[in-house]
Amino acid sequence: MKKGAMGKYWAAAALVASAAGSMSAHAADWADNSIGYRYGTRFAEPFNSQDITKNIVNFTHASGYKYGTNFLNVDLLMSDNKDDNAQEAYIVYRHTLDIGKISGKDLSFGPARGVGFTLGFDWNTKNDNSYASKKRMLVVGPTLMMDVPGFLNVSLLALFESNQPKGITSRYSYDTHPMLNLAWGIPFGSTGLAFEGYMNYIASKGKNEFGGPTSPELNFDGQIMYDVGNTIGMGKNTFRVGLEYQYWRNKFGNPNYVPGSLAKTPMIRAEYHF
Repeated sequence: MKKGAMGKYWAAAALVASAAGSMSAHAADWADNSIGYRYGTRFAEPFNSQDITKNIVNFTHASGYKYGTNFLNVDLLMSDNKDDNAQEAYIVYRHTLDIGKISGKDLSFGPARGVGFTLGFDWNTKNDNSYASKKRMLVVGPTLMMDVPGFLNVSLLALFESNQPKGITSRYSYDTHPMLNLAWGIPFGSTGLAFEGYMNYIASKGKNEFGGPTSPELNFDGQIMYDVGNTIGMGKNTFRVGLEYQYWRNKFGNPNYVPGSLAKTPMIRAEYHF
C-alpha cells in the first residue's frame, strides 16, 4: 500500500474510533472496563532463542450500543534482560456494526444470530535494541455473531499492515493479506468459570521489510477465568483470576526455522472490573 493510501486508512480509522467512542459514551446499552495483570516466563521473540519473562499490565474497554459494539485493549509489556529489559505498548481497537440492527431485519441463520461488519486497528511500539517494532495495521471485514451462551464472533478481515523497525529508513507496507479471527467469551453456567480468548490464522504477507519470506501464522490465546469477587462479596464479575495459554506459530510471519518464532506460553492472569 502506498504511503498516501495508508494515511487515508488511518484517517478513516481515527474517525470511526472517535465516533464509536462518542456513541458509546452517550448511548451505551452496556459497558465493562477492567485493569488486568498477567505474568509468564516462557515468552518468545523471533531471532531470540531464550525464554523471556514478561509482566503485562492492561486496560480493556468493551461496550455495546444500539447498532453495535466497541472493544479496546491496551497492553503494556515489560520484558526481562533476555529481551533487553524492553518496554512495549500494544493497542487493539475493534468496532463491529450489527447489520441486522441497522437494517431493522432479522439476519440470523443456522448457527449465526447475526451478521456484522468490523473495522479497527492495531498499533504498537517497542524499545528493544534489535527489531524495535513500530507496527501500524488497519483491519476491515465481515463478522458472524454465533448463537452461543456469552459470545463467539467469527471474522474474515483484510489486513493493511506496515512497520518501520530499526534500520529501515522509511515505513514499509506488506502485501494486503487476510486473517480469520475468532473471539469468544463462553460462561460455564452459574459456576463462575468462563472460557475466553481469541484465535487468529493470518496468511503470508509477502516479503518482509528486509526482503525475506514470510509464512502464515497461527496465534491462539485462551484463558479459563474464575469469578472470585462473587464468592467474597465484591459483586459479580468484579475480580477474576485464571490461567492463560498462548500458542503462536510463525510469530509475526517469521518462518519456523527462525529461532523464537514459536511461542508456547503459560500465564497467570488477574482482572479488576469497574
